[in-house]
Amino acid sequence: MSGSLRLMAVLAHPDDESLGFGGSLAKYAAEGVETFLVTATRGERGRFRGRRDGPDYPGPDALAVIREGELRAAAAVLGVREVTLLGYGDQDLDRAAPGEAIDRIARRLRAVRPHVVMTFGPDGAYGHPDHIAICQFTTAAVAAAAGPGPDEQSPHAVSKLYYMAWSDADWHVYEDAFTKMGSNVDGVQRLAVPWPDWSITTEIDARPHWQTVWRAVGCHQSQVATYERLASLSAEHHQTLWGHQCFYRAMSLVNGGRRRETDLFEGLRS
Repeated sequence: MSGSLRLMAVLAHPDDESLGFGGSLAKYAAEGVETFLVTATRGERGRFRGRRDGPDYPGPDALAVIREGELRAAAAVLGVREVTLLGYGDQDLDRAAPGEAIDRIARRLRAVRPHVVMTFGPDGAYGHPDHIAICQFTTAAVAAAAGPGPDEQSPHAVSKLYYMAWSDADWHVYEDAFTKMGSNVDGVQRLAVPWPDWSITTEIDARPHWQTVWRAVGCHQSQVATYERLASLSAEHHQTLWGHQCFYRAMSLVNGGRRRETDLFEGLRS
């Protein structure tokens, strides 16, 4: 790999990269950072234009192909250099063999050698089991990658690991746009809650890139029924949705302290 800064997002589904992390991916790609994406599933058990059945529903196999195409198109818009799909079952990621999943992510970390990794937080944004699982696997893989790998892969120590966080103000904007976001897991409704303001370590301003993120969101046409109402939002609303992102710095080898960061690469730039 070249000597430039490298950023990797490790996520669960197609569209996570745009809806959850698009502002940061677009911002850093535009600044010349090499950006990479690992997506665990192909989203084959998701909705198709708002439906899970009916005569127009393509079925899981065809939907997987559709959503992979959407993912690659969105990643290209965001400036992502390389997309890796792990091929785990959608909505079954928490049932994957942990050792295998951790090893596969660690292999990508050793191969790409990113300085910064970002993923979902332990809350899974709104309790989604796949999001929680990818957080756990990625966190463990960051530790595993620092040791030697198979096939003579040399160890790689990630410098910084970030979890996506929601400020109270940002979450109200998302609720206005998407209504309540939640997951029904084992008969229990899990709803998203904002992170305490004091727990947010990093605040990224990606407002100049909101239109890029919005174009990436638009690549996910199979999900359009979920997002079509967003088209009527004001430019100011779009800027907040796609241009303001908060993170929790879960691990850093290069900086610390209570002062809020404005750059995922703080402590790494010469």
